[in-house]
Amino acid sequence: MEQKNLNKILRLHRLWLGKVPEGEYADLTDADLHGADLRDADLRGAKLIRANLAGVVLRSARLMKADLSEANLRDADLRGADLGGADLRSACINDAVLCGASLRGADLSDADLHGADLTDVDLHGADLRGAVLDGATLQNTRF
Repeated sequence: MEQKNLNKILRLHRLWLGKVPEGEYADLTDADLHGADLRDADLRGAKLIRANLAGVVLRSARLMKADLSEANLRDADLRGADLGGADLRSACINDAVLCGASLRGADLSDADLHGADLTDVDLHGADLRGAVLDGATLQNTRF
């Protein structure tokens, strides 16, 4: 997806979040966003099921309660992102950088976090049943 189209979707979603009539809910199910820059994006509650977010920059993005189930977040930059309450069931988060991110109350069941950097991540109340954490960096991670 071109950055121009993505920016339009983000703008309309912000309006939707603000309950502006012209706003539109962001449904990016199955979208190919590989390599996009979503730094500081506000995608609270958005639908990103099976989205390809490999290598995407999501630094400081707000993804609270977003549905990222089965999404590909391999090598994504999620430093400082807020994924509180997000649905990340069966997501591929291999080798992603999540330093300082919040995953408080997130559903990470069956997620693959192999090699992910979870330094200083908040995982309080997160569901990690069946999650793969082999090779993940867990320094100062809070459970």
